[in-house]
Amino acid sequence: MADACGQILVGSGLTVLSHPLMYIKVLIQVGHEPLPPALGRNLFGRPVQQLPGLFAYAKHIIKIDGKTGLYKGLVPRLCAGALGTVVHSKALQVGLSSSARPQTTKEMIARSCATVITHPFHVITLRCMVQFIGRETKYSYMFGSIITVYREEGIWGFFAGLIPRLLADIISLWICNLLAHALNKYAIDDTVCRLRDRMAFLASMVTYPLVLASNLMAVNDCGLAGGMPPYAPTYPSWLDCLAHLRREGNTGRGNSLFFRKLPAGKKYAVDQKRFF
Repeated sequence: MADACGQILVGSGLTVLSHPLMYIKVLIQVGHEPLPPALGRNLFGRPVQQLPGLFAYAKHIIKIDGKTGLYKGLVPRLCAGALGTVVHSKALQVGLSSSARPQTTKEMIARSCATVITHPFHVITLRCMVQFIGRETKYSYMFGSIITVYREEGIWGFFAGLIPRLLADIISLWICNLLAHALNKYAIDDTVCRLRDRMAFLASMVTYPLVLASNLMAVNDCGLAGGMPPYAPTYPSWLDCLAHLRREGNTGRGNSLFFRKLPAGKKYAVDQKRFF
């Protein structure tokens, strides 16, 4: 129990520190570009047209909502983090009683349980953030948001975008663990420890389209301007969302907050603050 409490405290601190980054990332993921492209330089120092990065985006949000505006959706995200830590820990303890199951399977089950149980808070977090686009207030308070989701969408509204998020978690876990197993078997010395971060990065790149589709489905057709036409299309399913992202070449949208390139073949619409 003490370990879980310590993990919750550390996790909560990291969540508070990283929340502005996630907030900006989510707005970019849904396609919101409040600032037009500007002349900048790429990694090689050459002048190119770039989209505003993290700091320019943050300054824009502060100009409109103040510094506290960078923390929209923080409360449900903290709740998700704390609850997820407890559920994950308990699920691992239950799994330890069965020695026949591989460790990766135990971890997969524990993560999946935590993801399913905390997903309603994740949905509310994303909707609190996306309100910035249309300046709505319907998801301003957590308990009011719970009532709003249930009243308008029923119980399934709390699990919008769950399937691609689960798939991303599972695939990422197996990629990391299979690579680690291969390195443990064929490599020498501390190669696994030195390459662990690279393996995680590789897994995140592979599963990013699923994460993006999950976040888009969580806000799709929910009554917010950022998730409805004409600003955003409505998708019958997450598969349709993923297919549309692939057709448009947007499966990596939001994966970088620095040195952001202009979308190929797209035009910037000043009035809607997005690319078409």
